[in-house]
Amino acid sequence: MTRPSTPPVAILLAGGLGTRFDAAGRRNKLLAPLPGDPLNRPVALASAHALLAALPRVIAVVRPDSAELENVLLQAGCEVVMSHATRRGMGATLAAGINAAVDEDPPPGLEHLDGWLIALADMPYIHPNTLRAVANGLTSPEAIVAPGYRGQRGHPVAFGSAYTSRLAALDGDVGARDLLISEHITIVDVDDAGIVRDIDTPDDLR
Repeated sequence: MTRPSTPPVAILLAGGLGTRFDAAGRRNKLLAPLPGDPLNRPVALASAHALLAALPRVIAVVRPDSAELENVLLQAGCEVVMSHATRRGMGATLAAGINAAVDEDPPPGLEHLDGWLIALADMPYIHPNTLRAVANGLTSPEAIVAPGYRGQRGHPVAFGSAYTSRLAALDGDVGARDLLISEHITIVDVDDAGIVRDIDTPDDLR
């Protein structure tokens, strides 16, 4: 079966509190400079740039109190959704992004959405070629695709359009974990350690 002609929409999850990075909430890890980056980009911007290099449409979901982060992502070329749903966790954040895309492209336009690539803003080291490989793995509406590196499954994860309604109904902090447990996942092997490398604590930036 051939790859759908329209690439998936990327949903960049950028609404977390990052309490392991700064329990007091004064520093947003997504705005921290990425060490060694020649452009001195913050974490979230590097993540967004990789997605935008691979896919034409990226929707970032941020907290309502994240005006600086919103501005950074807007300037990068993302569509930005500021949602109170982020306070309920990753699942609610993901659903907010899906619903924003669906609301802007309602049925019958919904049938032209070929799927979703769900990415985390605190994973700035993933290569655009990896993102393309995962997106290209969506060869049917029922497909779920994730990258693998040396036996470890990583991020991002792509879902075919058949999962749109289930993703849009997520809530709380579980995310799409139940889908990843109950459904078959196609693993695309990549030579990219970035798929298993995230920024949780200040030590991760050293």
